[in-house]
Amino acid sequence: MLLAVAGLQELALNERVAKLASGDWSSFPPHERAGLFFAHKLTRTPWAVGQADIDMLTAHLGRERALDTIWYVCWCNYMTRVADAFQIPLEPENVFQEARK
Repeated sequence: MLLAVAGLQELALNERVAKLASGDWSSFPPHERAGLFFAHKLTRTPWAVGQADIDMLTAHLGRERALDTIWYVCWCNYMTRVADAFQIPLEPENVFQEARK
């Protein structure tokens, strides 16, 4: 949904989601791969994230964007866990998308 909000058209959105879901991120630019690997590690094994991971993210994104990435991934994980704990369902459609006529 966030990719659609960011302005990706439906075909590009579907292609990007398929690439993300495949786990083969080799076609993404290095700075995006760094963010994806960091987000994956922080989500799956947060106890394993160390200074080397933060340094790698900072090397690819710069200090401010690395901080933004860390904060955002943490926030998304928090919101997901809260929603899961309260069994809040996902919206069935993109609430930000204009209705099709």
